[in-house]
Amino acid sequence: MSTRAEIESLMFLLEDPDPFVQEQVQLRFMELGDRAVPLLDQIRVQTKDKEEKKRAKDVLHKLTFSTLKGDFAELLLEGVGNRAQLERAAITLARFGHPTLRESEYVKTLDHFADMIRPSLRYKRSEREKMRILMKFIFEDLNFRGDNKDYHNPANGFIDQVIERRKGLPISLSLVAMFIARRLQLPVFGVNMPIHFILAFVGDIEEQLIDPYDQGAEVSYDQCYFFLKKNNVTPKPEHFKMASDIDILARCIRNLMHSYERNEEHDRVQELKSLLGLVEGEAV
Repeated sequence: MSTRAEIESLMFLLEDPDPFVQEQVQLRFMELGDRAVPLLDQIRVQTKDKEEKKRAKDVLHKLTFSTLKGDFAELLLEGVGNRAQLERAAITLARFGHPTLRESEYVKTLDHFADMIRPSLRYKRSEREKMRILMKFIFEDLNFRGDNKDYHNPANGFIDQVIERRKGLPISLSLVAMFIARRLQLPVFGVNMPIHFILAFVGDIEEQLIDPYDQGAEVSYDQCYFFLKKNNVTPKPEHFKMASDIDILARCIRNLMHSYERNEEHDRVQELKSLLGLVEGEAV
């Protein structure tokens, strides 16, 4: 049975510049496997030293990635063909950045958000009114917003960290909105527009595009066409079709790959590429 003292000693030895020492430490961590995870997580949470925190996170990742990949593959075999399955996949993917996260906590948080706004939607309101109430709740009351200062931070691509920080990318903010809307039986869907993921509220009578990165602002097709042309993309009808759940998941992974690539964390990119391969295999 490993002890905190042993884990702390191993963490200290990771600072040794000798490659042989580092190799032996890594081998010992692999021998300990899951037994080391709770103690490493304690160190990660409690330490004030940024470098030690990073080392603890790196070791945790190495110890848990194979389990994550296996769980992810199993999830894909069960299917990602509806919003509930996409939510489960997104939360499982978040373990890539936070290996010890408790998935049920974020499900409960999303449940709580839906319960908070549900009374405001009970009255006989029009579809558009319900949509606007929901968007105001998410982007004003809960203060979810785009991260303009650190757009490429990987944290912006993980649903757990988006929920905690209330900041994210267009697609991760869209996921939050879609997952809350699912609980309220509101027809909010993702639109896989190039460069900038958006939402669509598709009611029985009308349809409205929504930009989650601009505090849930309503946008027109003309505005989207102009945006694409401005970014040297020729607008096509398929750019505005509702995205499948599996395509949304694949785009989430590609965004994370791009973020880690910018950070020159090439091992992480390759691991995400292996997860993307699993997803694309299901999308065929």
